[in-house]
Amino acid sequence: MSARLSRVLHRSLRETPPKAIGGEGVWLIAEDGHRVLDASGGAAVSCLGHQHPRVLGAMAKQASKLAYAHTAFFSSEPAEALADRLVGEEPGGLAYAYFVSGGSEAIEASIKLARQYFVERGETQRQRFIARRQSYHGNTLGALAAGGNAWRREPYAPLLSSAFSHVTPAFAYHEKRDGESESDFVMRLAAELEAEFQRLGPDTVAAFIAEPVVGATAGCVPAPEGYFRAVREICSRHGALLILDEVMCGMGRTGTTHAWQQEGIAPDIQAIAKGLGGGYQPIGAMLASATIIDTIRRGSGAFQHGHTYLAHPMACAAALEVQRVIDEERLLDNVKELGRHLERRLTERFGNHRHVGDIRGRGLFQAIELVADRATRKPFDPALKLNQKIKAAAFAAGLACYPAGGTVDGRSGDHVLLAPPYISAEDDIDMIVERLGAAVDQALQSINH
Repeated sequence: MSARLSRVLHRSLRETPPKAIGGEGVWLIAEDGHRVLDASGGAAVSCLGHQHPRVLGAMAKQASKLAYAHTAFFSSEPAEALADRLVGEEPGGLAYAYFVSGGSEAIEASIKLARQYFVERGETQRQRFIARRQSYHGNTLGALAAGGNAWRREPYAPLLSSAFSHVTPAFAYHEKRDGESESDFVMRLAAELEAEFQRLGPDTVAAFIAEPVVGATAGCVPAPEGYFRAVREICSRHGALLILDEVMCGMGRTGTTHAWQQEGIAPDIQAIAKGLGGGYQPIGAMLASATIIDTIRRGSGAFQHGHTYLAHPMACAAALEVQRVIDEERLLDNVKELGRHLERRLTERFGNHRHVGDIRGRGLFQAIELVADRATRKPFDPALKLNQKIKAAAFAAGLACYPAGGTVDGRSGDHVLLAPPYISAEDDIDMIVERLGAAVDQALQSINH
């Protein structure tokens, strides 16, 4: 800990983190020279690693021309070009992009757009939103209300809107019953969602919100086969919208540009962020279907929402170059190939580990879940703070990973999430798994397991 008092309000008020002073590809460099392999891209952000020369060049070029112009007066070249790249070909019917500063803002905009769409259609009774437990949609009050992360919600519960209700997550490792087939599990979840529509009144529901692959709250949980097709059918039948939160799992992280492309469905509204700009600038986006935007265009003529830094030229320029690099260097192929390698190595290292109950994920978005007992899937006592011990042991050994607690129910359960940069090599993946293995064993040893 630095002897000098830091005036920055850090995540921990008891210790000041070391200063990062540089980055090179998959590595971050601390002030004392300690090199740390960024195996989680921060929070699945740094998809191109650190200090990518092409992105830095694009930012410098934009800064020399125009750093900022307010969207009440102007659009900008990078904003128009980025929107064309993302939705110019209308993937899945998504036709418009609304650029914000991060994931929480993208979700907030998605919720508001869904509500305004129904107001303009004359369906003002549609004011309910259904989401899932053990999900996370951001930290603003609206996004927090949508999310089902019990620990994050708890202190603010009295401030959260009652417009949101939550159903069982598509989390097979914990929620699928013994003797229940995967398709039976999907049918049960679909029946529960249908029942929630009926409980609320089907014509009062504006949207269902979900992460195609659940991020940090539960640790890289993909849905079982057929789940999202069932969800899409229920939403469509009741005239509700489907909002997909791809803030963490999107923009190539799972091997396709959008995670929903692997599910055989498309959303009406989508939130993206982290991998959109790769951390080079703060940026997120809401993508929306032509149907929704055309309805508002014919009605009031404007989305009743806004922020100071909408479509920030510097942020859009950085994100545009990040997306060009991913495309031109065929990095999604790398994500698929390295994803298979990562899964293989995790299975070799942890497949028979007595305290690793599950290895899951897609592409370069994978996690291991720690359990006290594999047979019963019983989690460790949260008081042991196992995930924090793994994080500290890994960091000391030069590995930044993303461990979290509350995996099972917001209180119990430990997992470690990995989201390495798309530019990683096989050797980097090998080193990540090797260092993580040592950190897990060291942490378990410290709690006598």
